[in-house]
Amino acid sequence: MLLALALGGLMPFAFSPYDYAWLAIPALAGFLWLICQGMPFRIGYAFGFGWFGLGAWWLAPTLHTYGHLPWVVAGFCVILVGAVMALLPALWAWITAKSGGRSHWIMVTFPIAAVGEEWLRGHIFTGLPWTALGNLMLDTPAIGWASWFGVYGLALIPSFLAASLLLVVTHEEKRWGAAGVVLVALLMLAAPEPFESSDRVQHRAGLIQGNIPQDKKWDASFLNETMNRYADLSAKVADESDVIIWPEAAIPFFLERAPQWNLWLSDRINWWRTPLLFGGLKLTGKDTANNGLFAEDPALDYREFAGKQHLVPFGEYVPSWVPFLRTLVPEIANFEPAEDSGVVELRGIRYGALICYESLFPEQSRQRVNAGAGVLVNVTNDAWYGTSPAAWQHFQAARMRAVETGRYVLRVANTGVTAIIGPDGRVMKSLPWWSESALTGEFSSSDAITPYVKRGDAPLLILLVLIVIPLFVRKESI
Repeated sequence: MLLALALGGLMPFAFSPYDYAWLAIPALAGFLWLICQGMPFRIGYAFGFGWFGLGAWWLAPTLHTYGHLPWVVAGFCVILVGAVMALLPALWAWITAKSGGRSHWIMVTFPIAAVGEEWLRGHIFTGLPWTALGNLMLDTPAIGWASWFGVYGLALIPSFLAASLLLVVTHEEKRWGAAGVVLVALLMLAAPEPFESSDRVQHRAGLIQGNIPQDKKWDASFLNETMNRYADLSAKVADESDVIIWPEAAIPFFLERAPQWNLWLSDRINWWRTPLLFGGLKLTGKDTANNGLFAEDPALDYREFAGKQHLVPFGEYVPSWVPFLRTLVPEIANFEPAEDSGVVELRGIRYGALICYESLFPEQSRQRVNAGAGVLVNVTNDAWYGTSPAAWQHFQAARMRAVETGRYVLRVANTGVTAIIGPDGRVMKSLPWWSESALTGEFSSSDAITPYVKRGDAPLLILLVLIVIPLFVRKESI
């Protein structure tokens, strides 16, 4: 159990900002070896707690600093998250052992169960696919498979590599067979090229990283500094940009209730003569609001809006079964999910809005592309996480959305990571973390539809069912 906990504790180091992706292979191989020894559910639970409990340590300072929880309570919340999330690797281990037994079928059931576990993690309890296994394939030759099978399908590759490694180490008497399995695993890395943009017309974006301290963001006495900082940075890049983008909730108040600021903003946009996409809040009722992305073109007399559809539990709303808790976001309104398409249009380019947390979920980006988005815009405020690894792990997820959809992702974060991400997941340009700066760079729109955008996870799930059910029917003992 302790070894499983330790192996799970290694998993976060395979992801950004550490990027020791290779570390996941021996960690998963050790996990599979422990499953083969018995007690698979307990082993899986310990592994999962190490991965998600220890790996989510950054939640404690966030909850303490901005949720005003005592350290003891904040620490308990981290333990609770780890305890709940660990149930999924426990299920992964149990299915592996139940369907594969102690035979060589476990080589098949382990990676297949990994895909199922990752998909469940992205959907159950509203979903939390943080540090998804498939993200490890970024910056490798295998990344092209993401445009076919998505991040959940890519979990098959590291888990199969781990199973192959275990086979080589533990079956010396069948060296040639083990070598063949390893060869198959390596061939999985030979992926088709990621989809490129179908539009060769290059546009330029100006991405504004305001670097507003989180403890000042909602402070009325800091509002003038906030607005002027964004305006000054925008003025510097307006002439060389086709669009300017500000991060999530860059305007930390309701423009409907502030006509002078509303006029001030429109005057600036007219002066720049450049369209602006900016994160802001929109009233939907007396005490309800949407968090989202506004779009304003100085050539037009109206402002479009795309709202956030997948809200953060406890961050933006409190689940009905725990009404005694409150959200982290200041109590300016009760946030509710938007029901629009998530797409806004400026000068012929359709931008799909991914608001902060939404960039974790492939179905959100698929929905935007199917609604006509040629470019994805991810606006976020990761100042909540301080200088912890969380901001970089969040950024890693945004890169995967680019490959899945074959779209450029223009990512604008309050404190970073602000970057232009290509359709192959590569970071084209980025700004230094925790700096007040502006970034200009090229991007293009696309109307290409990747196989993953077209079909989603359905073919993968059907395949899983067709493979796993016969294995269960075998009823081998564990």
